[in-house]
This record gives sequence, C-alpha cells and structure tokens, in this order.
Amino acid sequence: MRLRLMKWHIWLGWLAGVPILLWTISGLFMVAQPIETIRGEHLRAETPAVALGEALPVFPRIDSAIRPVERVELTQRPGGAQWIIRFADGGGRRASVETGAYLAPRLTSDEAAQLARAAYSGDAPLNEMQRFEADANPMDLRRGRPAWRARFGDTIHVYIDAETGDTLALRTRLWRAFDFMWGLHIMDLQERSNTSHPILIISAILALLMTIFGAIVLPWRYIRKRRSRKT
Repeated sequence: MRLRLMKWHIWLGWLAGVPILLWTISGLFMVAQPIETIRGEHLRAETPAVALGEALPVFPRIDSAIRPVERVELTQRPGGAQWIIRFADGGGRRASVETGAYLAPRLTSDEAAQLARAAYSGDAPLNEMQRFEADANPMDLRRGRPAWRARFGDTIHVYIDAETGDTLALRTRLWRAFDFMWGLHIMDLQERSNTSHPILIISAILALLMTIFGAIVLPWRYIRKRRSRKT
C-alpha cells in the first residue's frame, strides 16, 4: 500500500506540478505590489465638490413609464455641474443644471478628452482618443459600457463612459500585467472572470490528492526509518 501511494503521489506530482507552479508564480506577482499601486490610485485626480451658482438648479424632467430611473445625481464636471440620470437598465443620460434639459446622448471626443484630463493627475501627454461600443470593450475594460479611451503616454488608459461621462477605469501597464496573472491564476485567459470551470477544478483536485498522499506517505517513511535503526 505504501509503495502504491508513493507512485500515485509521484504521478500526481507530475500532473499537478504545472498548475501549482502557475498558481505560485501568478500569486507571488499579484501580492508583490500594493493593490492601490496596481489600480493606479496615485494617478487619479481627486473628485471636485459640486459647485453651483446663485440660481437654483432645475431638476430634469423624468418619465419612468418610458424608461425606469434608478437614481438622479448631481455631479461636478470640468465645464460645470451636471445632472446624471441613471436608468434601471444600466444606461444613463446627462442633463443641464441651469435648464434641466437633456444633453446629447453621447459625448464627443473633445468632451471625453476634457473629462479624461480632469480624471488623470499624471504628467504624460494625451496622445489618442478612441471610442468603443458596449459589446466591443477592450480587454482592460470589460464593463459592457460604451466608452471613450484616452491614451496618455504609451501605456496609461483612462476610460470615460460615453453616456454619463463617468470615469470607468484607469489602467496602467502594471494593471494589465496583474490582469494577465489573474487570468493565469484562475486558468481563464479569455474572459478572466470564470473561477469555476473544469480545468481549474480538476487541477485543484489533483493537487489536493497529491498533498493528501504525500501527507500519508511522509510519516509512514519516517516511522519505517526509525524502526530500521532500532533493529
């Protein structure tokens, strides 16, 4: 029985060795840097407080029968305060504080660039603006939202929601490396979100069995050595 368990332990070690190595390398990389650095918190500008003029803000006209509304927020933007209407289906619209009238349903490239500059506190220049539809998000966004991507320098991406003007994400080269390692860690390099799939489950079972067999065989060998010394 002992020899059989040793053989199983060795063969399981060969099978589970690769995923264990991948888990260790990716896990070590992910904990090597503070999560705040990975998220680029040091490159995010502080959100300004809402500043209103002397005139009272005009609340936008809302008809929940046409499109259910989840909430309405007052937000400060570079050009002044704006209403943000957030719908129950996940979409949103902007509205003027002075008149309550709805603004254009989608931001222009210039508007998105202005918002990206306000959200970014680094010193890299803005080199490119590119728009993505909700069903064609790049790998480092994956929010399912229509968005503008502002590229600062060569590696920093600031994503602006094309409907609401929200800052969806700030991505750095370190974040993209972290995201790749996360996908490697959960063995899902395509979506990088599925933490329960057959490859991962089978690999974890093999690693568990290898550990159990090793835990059984190791003291068995120790006891046998002690007995052989006494004899």
